[in-house]
Amino acid sequence: MSTTASSPLSLLDLAFVRPPETVADGIARSVRLAQTADQRGYSRIWFAEHHNMPNIASSATALLIQHVASQTENVRVGSGGIMLPNHAPLMIAEQFGTLETLYPGRIDLGLGRAPGTDGATMRALRRDGTEADRFQSDVMELSGYLSGYSRIPGVNAYPGSRTDVPLYILGSSLFGAQLAAKLGLPYAFASHFAPQMLNEAAYTYRTHFDAANSLAGPNAKPHFIAAANVIAHDDAEVAQEQKTQAENAWIKNHLGRNRQITDDDVHMLRDHPAGRQVLSMLSRVAVGTQSDVVSWLDSFAQEVQADELMLVNLAPDESVQHRTLELLAPSAPAAQDAASRVA
Repeated sequence: MSTTASSPLSLLDLAFVRPPETVADGIARSVRLAQTADQRGYSRIWFAEHHNMPNIASSATALLIQHVASQTENVRVGSGGIMLPNHAPLMIAEQFGTLETLYPGRIDLGLGRAPGTDGATMRALRRDGTEADRFQSDVMELSGYLSGYSRIPGVNAYPGSRTDVPLYILGSSLFGAQLAAKLGLPYAFASHFAPQMLNEAAYTYRTHFDAANSLAGPNAKPHFIAAANVIAHDDAEVAQEQKTQAENAWIKNHLGRNRQITDDDVHMLRDHPAGRQVLSMLSRVAVGTQSDVVSWLDSFAQEVQADELMLVNLAPDESVQHRTLELLAPSAPAAQDAASRVA
C-alpha cells in the first residue's frame, strides 16, 4: 500500500475563523497550515472569494494570497476562486500580474462566476445579477491582458502584461465544464460541497476539450481537478470524531444563519430532511487512517479520471489538520508528531 495518493495533491483552504478566534487568529492558522503544506510537497494552495461571511477570512482574496505566498517558499498559491463578475478584468490582471511579479512561477488564478455571497451583499458589491452573463467574454479579456495580447486596443495591464498567470475555470455544474472545454483551460470541480454532477461534468469537460483554440496555448491538454474533503489520523476513531464535529458545524452554519441553533438542535437536525440535505453536500469525504484515506483518494481519482485532487482539510482541530497534511504528504516522511507545531 502506497503512503500517498497516486495523483498530485493540492489544498483548498476555506480560511475559516472558528469562534472564539479573531480574524487575525484564523489567518495565522492558515499560514501555519500553508507552511506545513509547503514543507511536505503539496502542489498548490487556493483561497476562495466570499463576502459578508463572519467565519471566513478570504474576502480580500488577492491580499491573503500575497500574505501566504510571502510566508512560504515553493508551493503555488492562488484563488479558488476569484468571482470574476464582481470585478473588472483589468483590475484582476493588475492584481495577479503584481503577485506573479513578486512571486514568479507560484501564482494561480482560478475563476468563478457566482457572486460568492447573498443577494443583498451582491447589490452592495454594485452587482445587479446580470454580470455573470458576460463571464466568458470577461475571461477572454482577462486572458488577453495577462498574455500581452489585449483585446481592447490601447489598454494593457501594468503589471500583468506577458506574465501569463495560468487561468483555471471553477464550477459545480455543467456550465463550467463546457466553458473550460471550449476555452481549452484547466477545470476544477467543487465536489467538496456540490458533488451531484461531478461525474457528468468530468466526462463533458474531457469529451469537448478544444485544444486547437485554447487560451492556454497550442500545446494545451485537459487538466481536470476534483475536490474532496479529507481527515486523516493515526487513530481512526479520532478521525471519525472530527468528521462528526465538522458535519455538525456545517449544519449549524447552513441552517442557523437567521436563528440560533443549539447543539441539541443540531443533533436532531442530523436526522431531519433539512439536515440530511446539508450533509449530502459532504458525501465526497475520505476519513480514517493513512491507508484508508490514500486508498479512497486513489479510487476517487480513478473514478473521475482526475489529473489532480484538491483536498479540503475538514478537521476542526488544528493539530488534526496538520496531521492530515503530514499523513497524506506527497513527499517527506509522515512519522513526525504534528502536535508540537500547534500552540
